[in-house]
Amino acid sequence: MRWWKVVGLAGLAGVAATGAVIARAERRRRAYTPDEIRQKLHERVSEATSD
Repeated sequence: MRWWKVVGLAGLAGVAATGAVIARAERRRRAYTPDEIRQKLHERVSEATSD
């Protein structure tokens, strides 16, 4: 195999891995209910104002 084929395959594998990580994070983010998101935002605001 020529070196440029190896580089191309490595790049393709990197793009695929990045897409998989982003998709997993998106699924995890969308798993929250609106009430959970609201609660987390209220916690962040209270932490920011208490400092």
